[in-house]
Amino acid sequence: MRIDICTAIPDLVVPVLHVSIVGRAIERSLLSIHVHNLHDYATDKFRHIDDTPYGGGAGMVIRCEPVMKCLDALMAERSYDEIIYMTPDGKPFTQSDANELSLKKNIILLAGHYKGIDQRIRDLAVTREISIGDYVLSGGEIPALAVTDAIVRLLPGAIGDSESALDDSFQDGFLAAPVYTRPAEFRGLSVPDVLRSGNHEAVRRWRHNQSLQRTKERRPDLLNDTPQSNE
Repeated sequence: MRIDICTAIPDLVVPVLHVSIVGRAIERSLLSIHVHNLHDYATDKFRHIDDTPYGGGAGMVIRCEPVMKCLDALMAERSYDEIIYMTPDGKPFTQSDANELSLKKNIILLAGHYKGIDQRIRDLAVTREISIGDYVLSGGEIPALAVTDAIVRLLPGAIGDSESALDDSFQDGFLAAPVYTRPAEFRGLSVPDVLRSGNHEAVRRWRHNQSLQRTKERRPDLLNDTPQSNE
């Protein structure tokens, strides 16, 4: 897999790509990630990429020319399955989206900044728009990293335990059950007996019920679209 991240502030992105699961996946040649500085595609000697919005108002808007020059250069070298714009008004990102995108070959993540990008870029080139929550950040760099991490950890070989990702929250539509490790007792709190019983079927049922209960308490909205079984 190849991921290209187009950003106005590459220094926010590059250091994170060399640590933890993403860094190890790159070292194992499971994917390549390339960061592109939009200022390198500016059309003036001062490398400006933004301008004031038509119609007035506060903030600055990223211009069409530098973004499209960057995208055109990338698309001239290879075909892309998705060109994704990170924006607060995009579709909320879900685990299902991460699963789907992890099967793609080439992806571009476009990180907006300032007041956003000229709408014509979205009309001409963007194939998908993603939001990571109902709040506004200074730019799309952190959301692009969040999406990258969610995708990369699903690649075969990216994490040591291949089944670990399958137990994560949202993979089956529910939140994950509580987890415990040694010691068996800590400050008066004990690990549930069932988890130390050695009965794998009982553990499975306990985790399912705990997962369902936690979802009911914290994210009841998830239950509306998730088939439930009686266990």
